[in-house]
Amino acid sequence: MISPWEEILRLGGALLIGFLIGLEREISKKPAGLRTHMLISLASALFTMLSFSSAFGDGVADPTRIASQILTGMGFVGAGVIISAGGHVKGVTTAASLWITAAMGMAMGLGEYVLAFVTIGLTLLTLLLFRSIESAIGQKE
Repeated sequence: MISPWEEILRLGGALLIGFLIGLEREISKKPAGLRTHMLISLASALFTMLSFSSAFGDGVADPTRIASQILTGMGFVGAGVIISAGGHVKGVTTAASLWITAAMGMAMGLGEYVLAFVTIGLTLLTLLLFRSIESAIGQKE
């Protein structure tokens, strides 16, 4: 069992991760922005924490079930962000950012702080640096 302060730290870290990724998406004027990413990261952390607290309570629950359902749910949410119009597909990067944000929220829920924050750095690097590279070679999202 973890302390209430550890729980608050995990949830706060998840909220911060969602804020950072959401801020980049918001500035880029993408369909899912700040609040969406924050809520997805926070919910993923909470579901992960709850899955382990129930698993250790009676020893019967399988915490991997909730993790797999988070991933399934994110597939549904991501599909709602992707739009196909006039032969062009838009929103795939935003869908991927929602998916990775959920994964980072799960990492925070498990207390894997280093893993979560290394991933946030790599994710922001990918979103920011490679947008410039795509623009330079004439590609778009």
